[in-house]
Amino acid sequence: MPSNAVFVPHFHWDREWYEPFQVFRHRLVTAMDTVLASAEADPDFRFTVDGQMAAIEDYLEMRPENRDRVAALVAEGRLGIGPWLILLDEFLCSGETIVRNLQMGWAAAAELGGSMPLGYLPDMFGHVAQMPQILARAGLEHAALWRGVPGTVTGHAFRWRAPDGSEVRTEFLFDGYDNGLDVLLIPDRIGPALAEYASMTAERWGSDPVLAMAGTDHNAPDPRLPEWLRRVGGVTIATLDDYVREHAKDPAAAVVTGELRSHVRGNILPGVLSVRLALKQGMAVAERTIDHAERLNAQWSDHDESPFLTLAWHKIIESTAHDSVVGSGTDETSDQVESRLAEATQAARAVRDATLTAAAANVPSDAYLVANPLPVPRTTLIEVDVAAGDGDDLVAVGADGTAHPVQPTAYAPTVLSDERIGAFQLERVLRRIHRRELFGRLIDRYELRPGELVFHVAEVPHRKEFDLMILRGEVAALAEQHPGEWTVKTLAEARTTVLAPVSVPAGGLAAVRVSASAENGVQKTAPADAATATDRGLSNGLVEVLIAENGTLDITGADGTVLRGVGRLVDGGDRGDSYNYGPPARDVLVETPAVVAVEVVETGPLRGRVKVTRVYDWPVTIDVDDRDRRSGSTVATPVEMVVEVRAGEPFVRLGTSFLNQSADHRLRLHVPLPVPAAMSAGSGQFAVTERGLTAEGGWGEYPIPTFPADEFVSAGMATVLLDHSTEYELVQGGSELAVTLLRAVGSISVNIHPYRDEPAATEISAPGAQDLGVRIEHRFAVVPSATGWPGAHAVALAAAFRHDVLAVRGSGPSGDILPPDRAGLGVAGDDLLVSSIRRVAGGTEVRLVAMSDAGATARLTGAFTEATTVDLLGRPLSTVSAAGELELGLGRWEIRTVVVR
Repeated sequence: MPSNAVFVPHFHWDREWYEPFQVFRHRLVTAMDTVLASAEADPDFRFTVDGQMAAIEDYLEMRPENRDRVAALVAEGRLGIGPWLILLDEFLCSGETIVRNLQMGWAAAAELGGSMPLGYLPDMFGHVAQMPQILARAGLEHAALWRGVPGTVTGHAFRWRAPDGSEVRTEFLFDGYDNGLDVLLIPDRIGPALAEYASMTAERWGSDPVLAMAGTDHNAPDPRLPEWLRRVGGVTIATLDDYVREHAKDPAAAVVTGELRSHVRGNILPGVLSVRLALKQGMAVAERTIDHAERLNAQWSDHDESPFLTLAWHKIIESTAHDSVVGSGTDETSDQVESRLAEATQAARAVRDATLTAAAANVPSDAYLVANPLPVPRTTLIEVDVAAGDGDDLVAVGADGTAHPVQPTAYAPTVLSDERIGAFQLERVLRRIHRRELFGRLIDRYELRPGELVFHVAEVPHRKEFDLMILRGEVAALAEQHPGEWTVKTLAEARTTVLAPVSVPAGGLAAVRVSASAENGVQKTAPADAATATDRGLSNGLVEVLIAENGTLDITGADGTVLRGVGRLVDGGDRGDSYNYGPPARDVLVETPAVVAVEVVETGPLRGRVKVTRVYDWPVTIDVDDRDRRSGSTVATPVEMVVEVRAGEPFVRLGTSFLNQSADHRLRLHVPLPVPAAMSAGSGQFAVTERGLTAEGGWGEYPIPTFPADEFVSAGMATVLLDHSTEYELVQGGSELAVTLLRAVGSISVNIHPYRDEPAATEISAPGAQDLGVRIEHRFAVVPSATGWPGAHAVALAAAFRHDVLAVRGSGPSGDILPPDRAGLGVAGDDLLVSSIRRVAGGTEVRLVAMSDAGATARLTGAFTEATTVDLLGRPLSTVSAAGELELGLGRWEIRTVVVR
């Protein structure tokens, strides 16, 4: 039994949860005031601030006069801060967001004297596989955490290994981050209570001292704590960093590789992966928008937009907090998180659009600028509005003069208004004009005759001048001469929305013009692998889809692999809460539609689309008198599934949409597998993680084998590309892959839960989590492949699926000549994830990940002369000369960051 103990005073601070942020901040200020006063009153006092700098930033924003007091305690080693900006949910954001979180937290701590060199992760709902590598490549050798550790760890520490082999020694808070509180309940009995606890847990500690975490949620320790412990003797007060570096000496024998998602010693609350869909989708949109903004700004702008990008990143990272993006807060809290993510998207969008607008000045106004955010060349489709009418034979022409057929998708009305008014009302009509704008377009010319005024408007006017004051005078004079009824018309030029193919260099810019084929004098080239669609199915030469009578799909891949019954929907009850799915004991599953209708939307040749509408009778809610069954009342709910194939794409796109009118239920989309699979693989956070058909249990939570995926999920011969983080499960013995579309519940936590012994929080109503009256929309892509995700090249396909090219109208002078294509930074190589391209001091930073056991070779090309490898905090490691080309060999699952200049 250990002869002594180390007490670590701390608190765990949920920035927002069952109260919104500002309410919790008020409590934070009171708590931190107490911490500072306690430390200054007693030199033995030490305190650990929960591993997140957000608590310090939030405090000092209200108490700026205390900044020097905080810095002094940090300098003395009595206040442990950092290294994170926020304690995040690791599975509901990208790997890049995790890195930025660490970078921003480390930098904020440095301004106050420096961070603890400890990856403190006390209350996350499980941990991603690559976290040890992220910590190690930032120079951190230690971690400390609670949830998700498997039962193979029998001590108080283990070596946590990432897929690449990186390791960090990890302190296992096996009794939670508040294990010392029971010892402190009666101050006069701390000694006996400590001895009893040490005896009970002796096998965990070996010869190391007991670690007693003296703190809990949202409360400062009692200021008398040092005095109480001095009376005990043989007890030390320390920061958590002090404990792992100075007091824990026994070697950590156990090795755990990969993610931590075991239920054996603590609840990991997996239902948060699928509750409050809007937050998960909002996170994905914000991350994608800032990624594009950084890439475009770094390569195509002379303006350093760091202030806006930093603001956007800060708001994204704040939103990743483990009680924020997970959706386990009140409606008020979740609304604020959603709004914060929207603000982050808006700030990033402003930077992105400013860069595109500046570049578009070099493109004629009757053409479009197309930007490729990916560092690989692409031939893809853009959907744009052009001046053309129904029946025009249109082609898309790039700078090289090659003409490609386009596909019209919509025609705009040409008559925008046709009115009969009195002459005395003409002035009211003229008030609609704002300088030159009318009906959202610009006045190109007008016709003025006695009794008639006709405006011709266009997106881009052909005539340079328009004088509203002259028009007013002309109208007034003619109205006086011709009183009575007038005709006023507004006519728009004929416009068509078209799909146009475009080829764009790696990370580059291209221009394309859509016009009548007769104007070009160039032979059109037929589209390769043309897409076709009928009410029976779709095809593009690479994939084929047959639509069954029940509305499901039989999909045949490029290698002949067939997936049958794709898109089967299964709806069941959910009497759980925001933390855990909870099926009623007498559940009713609805999987057979009452009505199936098929409508061809687009027949090709560039894009084929068919809409399959299935109507289901879903129970309205859980029975109010018996929560173990669904109500007998049902509501007819049409679910639309748009099935799409595009020329040249080896996958089938699916978009689902329905108006949710039912409460307390879970809806999943199923992909049956030709051969049952014993394993699945979920991609996200710099890794592809394999999981089995079960999860390890042993605490108070049913080990439901639902798992997270961010970029794609694969099982057997099926790979599903994802738009945002979601949950999935292999069901029916591994014969079907089920992806959750909606989990609708009405409470943060429930006291009696079929899958969890203890409440996860107070039973607080959260009606917004039911998503009633909300249109639920998803988009996926399905890739059949006999060789699974590696053979399907899922890493590259997922990037192409999620990152469309960006098209904006040119704003330069009209002319026949399009500017030549311009290439940006290129990255070539198989199984490579390019996580980030951004401007940094003195160069452009590129973060690469080898997404395979075999490693990867990356070939970078661009306008650079040297390259510096840096760690994840940006500190230089080595520099080499590189005259526009650099080849890097990455080890298995390695994260590598280089700065080219």
